[in-house]
Amino acid sequence: MLVDSHCHLSSAEIYNQIDCVIERAKNAGVCYFLNAGSRFDEFDIQKNICERFPCVFTAAGVHPHDAKDFYEIKAEDVLKNTVNPFVVAIGECGLDYFYDFSPRDVQIKVFKEMIRASQESGLPVIVHTREADADTMTLLSDAYKKKPFSGVIHSYSSGLELAKEALNIGFYISASGMITFKNASQLRNHFEQIELHRLLVETDTPYLAPVPMRGKTNEPSFVVHTAQVLADIKQVDFSYISQVTTDNFFKLFQKAKKL
Repeated sequence: MLVDSHCHLSSAEIYNQIDCVIERAKNAGVCYFLNAGSRFDEFDIQKNICERFPCVFTAAGVHPHDAKDFYEIKAEDVLKNTVNPFVVAIGECGLDYFYDFSPRDVQIKVFKEMIRASQESGLPVIVHTREADADTMTLLSDAYKKKPFSGVIHSYSSGLELAKEALNIGFYISASGMITFKNASQLRNHFEQIELHRLLVETDTPYLAPVPMRGKTNEPSFVVHTAQVLADIKQVDFSYISQVTTDNFFKLFQKAKKL
């Protein structure tokens, strides 16, 4: 049994064929899904998916790309959605200095509110970070000193220093299809150094399709390829990786309940 710990089932290309996507995933042994939030105004779609598929959990938050559209959002706005039983996390949220689709000061402002929502709700925060290691580390560590909270660095692609800092405050690290890429030897080396009890696997559907599915729209059934490469990196059986990452998911996202 596997969990796709981070996917975007609300995206148009997936949502339009979601019944088939979920069926293919289950046939591949993927039993649970965390449908990450991106835009605060898409929560009704997320909720609808969870109501149709009890194996799907979701998160409430604002992606850094969309932070410019929700500049005024407060933690209290997000907390209103966390009363929903399917909402098991805050996010995704964070900093993306690679694309800079939102001004950096706006990204930081919104990220701080998402962290505060995590602290107030007790739900883990799902962190997106790209080319923003220093600011991500500072914001997480400074907030943690004021009030501890948990979370995951999703689709990890940063330097080892950020991983160590995140692990020091109890965070988890999630492997996406990027660890399967031919030019990702350094990233695989980083995952070799992270203890298994802090690892998750994900697809980030519909993005980052793993080898051998490159060029296709990513979907949760493909997480088996990422899990297999992670098993190879850690020199353990696929079944062991599946069990450990599933256990880790439910340890982190404690509000999620197995069926």
